[in-house]
Amino acid sequence: MFDIADRLLAAVDAGRTLVVATAVAIDGSAPRTVGTSMAFDGLEVIGSIAGGCVEGSVVETCELVLEDGVARTIDFGVSDETAFSVGLTCGGALRIHVQLVTAAIVAALRDRTSITTIVCDSDGNTTDVFVEHPPIRPRMIIFGAMEFSVALAPAAAALGYRVTVCDPRPLFATSARFPTAEVVVSWPTDYLAATEVDEHTAICILSHDARFDAELVALALELPVAYVGAMGSRNTHDRRVASLHERGVSESAMLRLHSPIGLDLGASTPEETAVSILAEVLVARTDSTALPLAVTTGAIHTVSREVSA
Repeated sequence: MFDIADRLLAAVDAGRTLVVATAVAIDGSAPRTVGTSMAFDGLEVIGSIAGGCVEGSVVETCELVLEDGVARTIDFGVSDETAFSVGLTCGGALRIHVQLVTAAIVAALRDRTSITTIVCDSDGNTTDVFVEHPPIRPRMIIFGAMEFSVALAPAAAALGYRVTVCDPRPLFATSARFPTAEVVVSWPTDYLAATEVDEHTAICILSHDARFDAELVALALELPVAYVGAMGSRNTHDRRVASLHERGVSESAMLRLHSPIGLDLGASTPEETAVSILAEVLVARTDSTALPLAVTTGAIHTVSREVSA
C-alpha cells in the first residue's frame, strides 16, 4: 500500500471511503511486485496491480467489499481460465486481498509503520498473514545548483528519493528553482562531511568546480554510500582522476567512481541527462546488466512471496 500512500491518504482526507486491493503473493512472472496496491471508492481508481491485466476483475470485487465491508481474497493464475479472460497471459499467478481502508491502515501509512493483513479464503478461514513494511526511502545529494540539477532533482524525487541540492551560491540554490528538494547553501565539502549518509545514499556531483571538485569526490569515495557520480567532459574526467591520484585515493576507491556520470543513452538536454544519470544509479543499486531486455533471458522482475504464516 505504501506505493500509493500519498494519493490514498489524500482521498481519505477528502472524506472518501475506499477499498484497497493488494498483491499479497506472486509466483512466476508478473508485471508488478508483492505489496503493489490499487484503491477504489466506487467511482475512481488509484494505482494499479498488474499493469492493466486484472484490474477490471479486481474492481468488481472492490465493489462487493464496498457494499458489505467483508474482505475477500481472489486468485489469478496461468492455469486458471479466468487468467486469460482478464488478460493475465504473462505466465504468473497473483493472489490479491481486498479490504476496506481502516483507521489502522491510515495510521500506519501516515506513520510509515508496518501493516499486517490477515488473508482469508472464501469461507473466512485464515490462510496467511501478510506483513507489508514501509520501503526504505533512499537519499540523493546533488552538488551544484545548475540546469542539469533542476532536471535531476524532481526526476529523482519521482523515483522516491529524498533529494538535497547543495551549492555555496545563494542566488542559484533557491527553493523556487528546486521545489521538490531540500536546498542547502553551504560549501560542498563542509556539508558532505557533516551530513548523514548511508548505504542507500546516491551522491551526484554536477558542478565540477575546480575549487572543490577533487576534494569533494575524494571525500565522497570515503563514505559508505551506494553511488558516487561526477559530471564533466573527458578532459575534466582526466584532470579529476589525476588530482585524485595526487590526493592518494586508492585504485579500489576509484573503481567506485562513475565519471563521466550517466549511461551512454545519447542524452544531451538536462532532462535527457537526468534519465541517463538515474539509469546508472538504478543499475548500480540493483547490480543489473543495463542490457536491452530483448537480449536477456529469465524473469524480467525479481519477485518473491513475502507472506509469513
